[in-house]
Amino acid sequence: MKITAKRIITAITLVGGAITAYQVLSKPQPVAVPQSVETVQANAQSFDEKLAQLEASRTQDGVPTEARFTSEEVSAELSQSMGAVPETVSRPVSTAPNSPDAAAGPGQVQVKGYQVQLVGDVARGQFVTQVAGQDLYVTLVGHLGSRDGYVTFDPTEFKVGDFNIPVSLVNSALQKKLAEQREQLKLPEGISGLRIENSELVITAK
Repeated sequence: MKITAKRIITAITLVGGAITAYQVLSKPQPVAVPQSVETVQANAQSFDEKLAQLEASRTQDGVPTEARFTSEEVSAELSQSMGAVPETVSRPVSTAPNSPDAAAGPGQVQVKGYQVQLVGDVARGQFVTQVAGQDLYVTLVGHLGSRDGYVTFDPTEFKVGDFNIPVSLVNSALQKKLAEQREQLKLPEGISGLRIENSELVITAK
């Protein structure tokens, strides 16, 4: 049987497509070590206490101060904010969905879980969402900061499953989405900025 160049290219394309689909649907290595419910509650409480101390220091002497948060504290705070684990203390009522499996509104992504790992001056985040009933693991890496009173994020890496997607292909869409949600990214009153430094989230009070 004569083997044509077209058939070879078609075969290679099919193999490549199968590999890509497998990479997209595969579960990548987690960006952080999972925490127990008790550890999440303790770290989330530590996050809240540090914020309260930051606010108290600002109110007492008016001198700008900083609070530093570990990866574990940030991940725990996100987990409790999303309702992934029960809270040990009462919090102000939030307008965000109270469950990671809550129905998302039009144009929103349903997020089932989130992990954060702070490394050097970058944040590595990983969340799980569903497309056509399949769990997709999205990993996003970049520089978290602030400008003119708003949170900013400049991506350096983007993955779906184990499949790397060039940042240049997604950055414009990401920045557009952030611009649409600009008011949600506004820093709270009394906070002048935030950044990632020495593998910690640093929040500065005015």
